[in-house]
Amino acid sequence: MEVILKTDVKGLGFKHDVVKVRPGYGRNFLIPRGTAILATEGSMKELAEIKKQQSFKEEKSRKEAAANAEKLAALTIKVGAKAGENGKIFGSVSNIQIAEALKALGFDIERKNIEISGEAIKQLGAYTAKVRLFKEVVANVNFEVIAE
Repeated sequence: MEVILKTDVKGLGFKHDVVKVRPGYGRNFLIPRGTAILATEGSMKELAEIKKQQSFKEEKSRKEAAANAEKLAALTIKVGAKAGENGKIFGSVSNIQIAEALKALGFDIERKNIEISGEAIKQLGAYTAKVRLFKEVVANVNFEVIAE
């Protein structure tokens, strides 16, 4: 069964992609939630027109994302956390704190587009996170967890 994605679906594809899925997954999960529509002849023609109109906008966004990726790679973000004497954090640092620190620097990035590699961060120190700025534009952001 082929469906056209209406939103980005992690592990499946991006908005306006035509993907092949199992019939039960498409009929019982994707279509009822409004994240996909059935890929009929009419919807494929409509998709072709939408893609034609969006190609220019997409290229502009891709260039902007690439420029932002270079800026982010050069930065080291400081994230404050309450910590004990031995450097152990009370709680953990998540993508929410990183998104807030990036927003303070002028980068408006959703927290779902930030992926912290490895386990939960529970120690002070330097770490790396992957930030998805566009479909295939991913930047590695260095951040340092410091005691408040």
